[in-house]
Amino acid sequence: MQWTSLNEIREKYLAFFESKGHLRLPSFSLVPNNDKSLLLINSGMAPMKKFFTGEVEPPRSRVCTCQKCIRTPDLERVGHTARHGTFFEMLGNFSFGDYFKEEAIPWAWEFLTDTLQIPSDLLWPSVYEEDDEAYAIWRDKIGVPEEHIVRLGKADNFWEHGTGPCGPCSEIYFDRGIKYGCGKPDCKPGCDCDRYMEIWNNVFSQFNNMGDGTYTELVQKNIDTGMGLERLACVMQGVDNMFEVDTIRRIIDCVCELSGKTYGADKDNDISIRVITDHTRSAMFMIADGVIPSNEGRGYVLRRIIRRACRHGKLLGINHTFLVDTVTVAIGESCGAYPELSARADYIKRVLSMEEDRFDATIDAGLSILSDMIRGATEQNADTISGEEVFKLYDTFGFPIDLTREIAEESNLKIDEETFAALMKDQKKRAREARANISGWSESSSSLLSDLPETVFTGYTEYRSEAKILAIIAEDQLVESISEGDCTVILDRTSFYGEGGGQIGDTGTIYADGKILNVYDTKKKDGIYLHMCTVVNGEFRVGDAVMSDIDDMRRRAIMRNHSACHLLQAALRSVLGDHVEQAGSYVSNEVCRFDFTHFAAMSAEELERVEQLVNLHILAANEIVTKETDIETARAEGAMALFGEKYGAVVRMVKMGAFSTELCGGTHCESTGNIGLFKIISESSVAAGVRRIEAVTGMGVLRLIADKDTLIADTARELKAANAADLPKRAAQLQNELRAEKHEIEALNAKLAGAQSSDLLSGAVAVGALSVIAHKTEGMSMDAVRAMVDDMRSAKDTLVCVISVDCDGKQNLVAACGKAAVAAGAHAGNLVRETAKIAQGGGGGRPDFATAGIKDASKLDEALAAVVGLVSGMLK
Repeated sequence: MQWTSLNEIREKYLAFFESKGHLRLPSFSLVPNNDKSLLLINSGMAPMKKFFTGEVEPPRSRVCTCQKCIRTPDLERVGHTARHGTFFEMLGNFSFGDYFKEEAIPWAWEFLTDTLQIPSDLLWPSVYEEDDEAYAIWRDKIGVPEEHIVRLGKADNFWEHGTGPCGPCSEIYFDRGIKYGCGKPDCKPGCDCDRYMEIWNNVFSQFNNMGDGTYTELVQKNIDTGMGLERLACVMQGVDNMFEVDTIRRIIDCVCELSGKTYGADKDNDISIRVITDHTRSAMFMIADGVIPSNEGRGYVLRRIIRRACRHGKLLGINHTFLVDTVTVAIGESCGAYPELSARADYIKRVLSMEEDRFDATIDAGLSILSDMIRGATEQNADTISGEEVFKLYDTFGFPIDLTREIAEESNLKIDEETFAALMKDQKKRAREARANISGWSESSSSLLSDLPETVFTGYTEYRSEAKILAIIAEDQLVESISEGDCTVILDRTSFYGEGGGQIGDTGTIYADGKILNVYDTKKKDGIYLHMCTVVNGEFRVGDAVMSDIDDMRRRAIMRNHSACHLLQAALRSVLGDHVEQAGSYVSNEVCRFDFTHFAAMSAEELERVEQLVNLHILAANEIVTKETDIETARAEGAMALFGEKYGAVVRMVKMGAFSTELCGGTHCESTGNIGLFKIISESSVAAGVRRIEAVTGMGVLRLIADKDTLIADTARELKAANAADLPKRAAQLQNELRAEKHEIEALNAKLAGAQSSDLLSGAVAVGALSVIAHKTEGMSMDAVRAMVDDMRSAKDTLVCVISVDCDGKQNLVAACGKAAVAAGAHAGNLVRETAKIAQGGGGGRPDFATAGIKDASKLDEALAAVVGLVSGMLK
């Protein structure tokens, strides 16, 4: 058995199964595609579930992969043992109704014994205790001695997860040697000791669990193979754990170099070194796949991982940002198999660096407060930190709960999880209620809709529709008719768009035979469109035939902004990168507001490029095509979907040339040219890792230009410029005039200071050998007072002075001491601080010069009167 690098093992495995007719697929993204059951991909078969269930046709009946995986249930254990890790690679060969046990078992044996040349006497197969077929293949076809084949029960060798496809497993174990064993004579696979390590698992998906304790045979039998790459590398490199494997060990060496520590020399240091090493790999791959640190979902998993690594860096004494250094090594080790790491290296480093800087800004304050909590609990002989304190630490300082828990455990303390969870629940409830209040639709009204059919929406193709009134709601009650006041009207069909997908609801009128309802908003709940109305005149009754007529000018403005939002997202992804994803939107007749994932403020150049790109596609006047299809077809055509959005069997795809394709239920222009023009008016931060762009289109751009023209004209008039073109010249002229006047004022202040210096020095009070001055100035600038103090100090080195100065209505004190005064014990910093305290102020500084501010100007005279006494108390 020859030493083989991890990267070589991966390539040998994939090449071997390619030779067996398998299609080599690249690793799927860590972000699940249209699978809400997983936050992150955690196994080789997870991204291929729909191939196994038959929902989606696989590209070939035989495929092989090396899949990136993240598992975080034992995140707090990572580092404390050499077994736990959050990131790993899973080798897998899969058959979708093609080959089965007769091929899968021999190929596994061939790869291990022939390709990798692992001695066959070190390999032990296991089978499910009732799987005689697999047992016979191992014994008769492969020739493994019976004493080397182990039958294990359902808990070990039968894979099932509730109802549905399931089946027996056959695993292959590697014998690590007697030194890892328990010493029992019957020690073999299945024993709890560390001697036998599972390296290969063949799952034979051949049954269907009916849920009643019975199983039926599947018509299509499948193979699902799982083999941890790092674990196999341990075997091929003769090391004890994944952290000793070549590609991972090089990251450990980098951490040791940065920290000046030696791996293996100290237990606590080893924990931190392993944490940083593992978390560097996880963060690298997650960021490369578009995950951005945030406070929810997979973004929060990433934030926890990064911040845990940062904290362990501090424990190692690394007091500067360092993850860019460790990830540079990690990228170098894995970019051959994952070229996206090289392509996105700069982006990965920027995200890590910004998150590390963000954490550094809060960690010290948070750790200090947590230390006080731990000390307080220890002094009170308590074993638990209160949930209120932990919640405050999280809510006020953003200190992660898992980090609080981990640090508390290091001091043998628990946290009050129940109270913390209750406070978090209350906070989320308040947020939900706040959002609900915004909608303007009460829950008591919602119950009145239960017997109504879904509304037929006609507004994609028409602005006016014939309809029938199905229900009228007034004051949270169903009524048969209404002739005045406000109400909610439900129609059988409508041209009014109900607020949703970020687009506001339509307004307009509902009318019949001279009777008019003014529709001031439209909402949608469970497929029923809610027309918020005010009766203008007439009586409306349930069953009336009416016309629904939207404000078409307003709708067209909304459509321009919504279509522009789609072009904006495509432009942002083109300029900033594929990590950009929609994080929210608001589309009205006035503005297009788009929230998106990005780690930094956009530069002026980036904003200009995005704006130009959107306008180029507007000027191209591409047809905007909408069509209904199924989700998989839409994805195959490159349609972007909003993460977390629930899509039905039929989705609506909106395509704008080859530039933008999205799933969207909103209303859009017929051509990009209808948008007219697009102008960004602001770019700002919404939350960590989320930016917001606000823009206008069409007539909104004309209004923006008109507003700016008015502003320019008003400015020109105030500055007495002949016209707008003269503004730069007139502004420069005013700047020169202001500079000249400032110099003149400074010269006058200097003269005034010089004149006052002589008067003040002549009136100084003698305190021992020192001359003390306490004086309140009027009309002097801070610069003038500083100059005056310097002049007096130069003229008399025994001088001690405290001078007040009014700066924009705020009183300040300036204190100074000459060299001889300092030698005698005077200290300007201490003097000004004690003087300011009398007037409820504070400050300080050097022995020879200091400043302070005061809050209570009414006590200024009292403070200055105390100066002589304070100086007297300082003398040696």
